[in-house]
Amino acid sequence: MNIRRSAAAVAAVAVLGGAAPAMAASPAPSPSQALPSGLFGSGDPTYDGVWRQSLALLAQHTTGVKPAAKAVDWLTGQQCASGAFAPFRAEPAKPCDERTMVDTNQTAAAVQALTALGGHDTAVTKALAWLKSVQNKDGGWGYVAGGASDTNSTSVVVGALAAAGEKPQSVTKDGKSPADALLKLSLPCAEGGAFAFQPDKSGKLAANADATAAGVVGLLGKGLVTGAGAASEAVCKDGRTPAQAAANGAAYLARTMAKDAHLTSAMPGATPQPDYGNTADAVVALAAQGGAAQAAKPLAWLEKNSAAWAKQSGPAAYAQLIFAAHAAGADPRHFGGQDLVAGLNATGPAPQTAEQQNDKKDEKKDDGSPFGVWWFVGVCLVAGIGAGFLISGRKGRTK
Repeated sequence: MNIRRSAAAVAAVAVLGGAAPAMAASPAPSPSQALPSGLFGSGDPTYDGVWRQSLALLAQHTTGVKPAAKAVDWLTGQQCASGAFAPFRAEPAKPCDERTMVDTNQTAAAVQALTALGGHDTAVTKALAWLKSVQNKDGGWGYVAGGASDTNSTSVVVGALAAAGEKPQSVTKDGKSPADALLKLSLPCAEGGAFAFQPDKSGKLAANADATAAGVVGLLGKGLVTGAGAASEAVCKDGRTPAQAAANGAAYLARTMAKDAHLTSAMPGATPQPDYGNTADAVVALAAQGGAAQAAKPLAWLEKNSAAWAKQSGPAAYAQLIFAAHAAGADPRHFGGQDLVAGLNATGPAPQTAEQQNDKKDEKKDDGSPFGVWWFVGVCLVAGIGAGFLISGRKGRTK
């Protein structure tokens, strides 16, 4: 699973305590049970199915690829009647109940994907309504409803709101906006200018690189997919405006990656290792805040070093790299010798071909029109056999 999702899920369990058994009881495929044919990735989707599916579809759309219809159908089938999305529902026809684990991250990611693809207004509207209903009093969101606000969850919801055409800072609870929540989680320049994921039990904030990348993008009002911002140097200055806090976070990321051009991660007792996913997120944040040049060094590092990681990690990894390439103006089809788009496509159902897309357009033209293809065929038949007038109320065929 993506490190970012894993951290949030652990935090959710810690917050809810008693909800942990319900999470463990979520439906998961047994070793002998085949995964749905529309699903991206081959790993257990219990906790990240909708997340990785949403990122994959969004990345395909960003690169001009038309996703397979069954891949989109699988995603929409994971939505509950409340509007929220569960990470994985083995039986989508079965209604969600109190044991169905839903969360803000999967829901917000699904909104961003479905909005980009178009044609899913009802699903998007319901999802946004649910997200607004679980906004915390500080203006932010936790991983699950009722959980303490965290930087990553708040930022991904901001991205969903922005993608759907809403002004995130106008979505408030008790007069507090998402920016208010994110600013509370930002550190002053004397402590680095980074963002914390959440306060610890004593209320202290600790710098977190992945949360910082998310916080920068969130305060800029951007989503998972964003282009490069205006060129500017990231300098940390104490100030409580969203723009300055975003610049502070970008400055922290730039300093952290100045030596090795990448972020690192380490499990307790383990040797620090390059963190490819969070480095990709940092590239997006740096480019969005200060232009492509600001992200050039970590982007070049990813181009040189990320191929094996992406192949091993699957669709969400390919998508993160595509988002980084897109934000910094690189070509995802020629990314350090690898074709990220082909790699992503290989992890899920084959995308629609140009022929299939044209067939669907033809069907739409014919559907419901008395002067469609079948009317023309009928006229030709009449002319050929001299049978006079053919009276028919038949309409176009819909597949």
